[in-house]
Amino acid sequence: MAYPMYEVDWSVLPPEQNRRFNPAFNIATIKQVVNEAIERVAPVSVRMQTPTRLRDLIRQIRAARTAAEERSVVNKECAYIRSTFREEDSVWRCRNIAKLLYIHMLGYPAHFGQLECLKLIASPRFTDKRVGYLGAMLLLDERQDVHLLITNCLKNDLNSNTQFVVGLALCTLGAIASPEMARDLASEVERLIKSPNAYIKKKAALCAFRIIRRVPDLMEMFLPATRSLLTEKNHGVLITGVTLITEMCENSPDTLNHFKKNRKADGQMGGHMMIVPNLVRILKNLILAGYSPEHDVSGVSDPFLQVKILRLLRILGKNDAEASEAMNDILAQVATNTETSKNVGNTILYETVLSIMDIKSESSLRVLAINILGRFLLNNDKNIRYVALNTLLRTVHVDTSAVQRHRTTILECLKDPDVSIRRRAMELSFALINSQNIRAMMKELLLFLERSDPEFKAHCSSAMVLAAERYAPSSKWHLDTLFQVLLKAGNYLRDDTVSSTLQIVSAAPGERQAYAAMRLWSSLERSAVCADATEKQPLVQVAAWTIGEYGDMLVSEASNAISMVDDDGVDDFTRPSEEYVIDIYQKLLWSTQLSITTKEYLLLSLAKLSTRLTTKPSQDKIRVIIDTFGSHIHIELQQRGVELSQLYKQYAHLRPALLERMPPMEAGAPEHDAEPEHDKPPPEQDALLDLIIGSEPLSNGDMEHAPAPPTNNNSTTNDILDLLSGLDLSTPSVPTPTTAVSVTNNNMATPSLLLDGLFAPAQPPVQPQETVVRALERNGVLVELVAQRGGDTAALTMRARSSAATTITDFLFQAAVPRTFRLDMMSPSGTVLTPQGEITQLLKITNPSKTPLRLRIRVSYNIDGNPILEQAEVNNFPPDLFN
Repeated sequence: MAYPMYEVDWSVLPPEQNRRFNPAFNIATIKQVVNEAIERVAPVSVRMQTPTRLRDLIRQIRAARTAAEERSVVNKECAYIRSTFREEDSVWRCRNIAKLLYIHMLGYPAHFGQLECLKLIASPRFTDKRVGYLGAMLLLDERQDVHLLITNCLKNDLNSNTQFVVGLALCTLGAIASPEMARDLASEVERLIKSPNAYIKKKAALCAFRIIRRVPDLMEMFLPATRSLLTEKNHGVLITGVTLITEMCENSPDTLNHFKKNRKADGQMGGHMMIVPNLVRILKNLILAGYSPEHDVSGVSDPFLQVKILRLLRILGKNDAEASEAMNDILAQVATNTETSKNVGNTILYETVLSIMDIKSESSLRVLAINILGRFLLNNDKNIRYVALNTLLRTVHVDTSAVQRHRTTILECLKDPDVSIRRRAMELSFALINSQNIRAMMKELLLFLERSDPEFKAHCSSAMVLAAERYAPSSKWHLDTLFQVLLKAGNYLRDDTVSSTLQIVSAAPGERQAYAAMRLWSSLERSAVCADATEKQPLVQVAAWTIGEYGDMLVSEASNAISMVDDDGVDDFTRPSEEYVIDIYQKLLWSTQLSITTKEYLLLSLAKLSTRLTTKPSQDKIRVIIDTFGSHIHIELQQRGVELSQLYKQYAHLRPALLERMPPMEAGAPEHDAEPEHDKPPPEQDALLDLIIGSEPLSNGDMEHAPAPPTNNNSTTNDILDLLSGLDLSTPSVPTPTTAVSVTNNNMATPSLLLDGLFAPAQPPVQPQETVVRALERNGVLVELVAQRGGDTAALTMRARSSAATTITDFLFQAAVPRTFRLDMMSPSGTVLTPQGEITQLLKITNPSKTPLRLRIRVSYNIDGNPILEQAEVNNFPPDLFN
């Protein structure tokens, strides 16, 4: 050793000064020394700590116990990222953008990283480009000006020699392309579709799919390039090609015809190309192909490609007999050879069924498709059962007899615990009703109505009433069914069902009317005794009207209706005494839970019973009850009580004629012949009768106010004038607390509501004029509004009809009026609109200011599984609608 004297000196040096000569000298030591040196000499502004890694940031955010703590972590990290962005050349830009994208996914603002994404995209490194393009797809859209700066970068990367860089550019272009960018780069995408590289070709096809959605005008540019996509062996290219062609055919009828035609141009491969044989060949190869681990999913060869091909075949075969015939065999093979034990096979079968039902397929093939749906109904998976019911509902009009074979299974679905399945099963059950199965179907539906949720009762009861009216095998069965619906639906029954039931009872033969009175009396008595009349008020209203009209048949031993009863509990019917009938009425009228409308029915029915019952104690008891209502707290009942009391006093001679039985009501608007000129009263009396007869009907819809025509018009007119001699007809017709007091003192300040329509046969009332206004007509759906004039309140009947070939589901009609109007909408008649079917809904609009009506409507529905929303404004109503 040349210098032995230095060995001792080196050995005594402290370790912190001697480490640069340490034998353990390595790269980590050098880095530590350099960092310490920088810490000693560099200013604070350039000391940038190593940024937190993405995984560490995720851990910190997940470890936050409160939202405030999470915001603190995010704000601190965003502040640091902003500071690094100020450096022109940051080695941590990629890591910071990745963290910023995660912060953006959490919902925090990250727009300040847009330019940094562009810098990463311009980087030559693939890792930087990957993060930069991902940031561009998440942070940029066509509303940002920065969006325009990326076009040149995309064009450069689309011409890159690296397939993964080209793939990144194609994905980004498809995600954020604006119409201008799409037009600038569409030619590059069309060139890449013809690339021999399968990876680039499938990416380019998907990008073209997105471009066509954004700019449909560019579809023609990509049309020639699609020719080569269906000849590829690569399944990725095939599925993207089928997806691209499907999009073209759905959005352009000309393109659809292009692919349907089969013509060669002068022996060349050009011209139009019929692709149905090619698709059939590909699908057949998939079915017959052996096991392929690359494409096998649960034992099925590439189910994704099969579903795409079946969907395209459905589009090509619709309304095309030649194309449908070419694909019938392959659809039958798919339907019979697909394994159904796995959900993958069920998916393929579902698409096969849709294709069979949409094309012009053979009848045997349609039966096979419906049988597949019937097997779906037996599946344990509730989603599969729902899909089957929904599809059967859309296709029931195509082959009703085939669907009828699965009626038992469909009715079993009414008991399913899932509410969506029960709803679809209910709608499908009503679609299956016909004259042959009406009895069995109604029996099952009545059981369903009884145990169903409240949300089903209104729709179900209305549909049952319509079905019973259309397919009733006999009038007696029709009445029994209506009464059962009234009993089981309770207060959820629609208002128009009550009026239609009253019309059916009034138009029935006399023996049926007696039978109806007995059946309804039994229900009314049971409700009064069990104290559940509050929950069945529509039933109480119908029973009160019927007993008021035909009460003499109820208590009379001479009635021959006993032979008409059936064996369902009415066979042991015991005729009630007159006193017992009045006691039941009194108990119901004294109830504090019944609505005012129901009590109005009961009070007027009790007044009519005074002419039906024969014993004097009964009539006296009725008079006492009616007199009690002369001081009732509610103005409507008080006024009726006072008016009816007058019929027991100086106008007692008018009571039998005024309260006699109504003539049968007609279902439609009756047409009255004009009266002879000599029968008309003098002009001043005519005006008074117009005031009485033409006044607004009672709000509860009582129909018993129209008796048979009196024999002497002149004496009737004089009696009316005598009866109204004490009335001050100049006062407003709206009762006030003051007029209520004067009514009690027999100094009535309003025209008598009791007399509304009483003399209709002597002076026929003017029928409301109807005006049909076309509100909306799109996609085969016609919505009309039938307007009826009615003073301050006009009635509009929405009438929706469908001329489409398929069933429309989830139909919803909404309307809005200005604030000066009041709108009341009744429940619709249904939500499923079959071809040539109809849905109705009643709207009542009150307009005190008499201003012209402007109505804004919104109609939403599903057609072939696609949700559609239409809006329109209707302002062409008659100017005298509220006059």
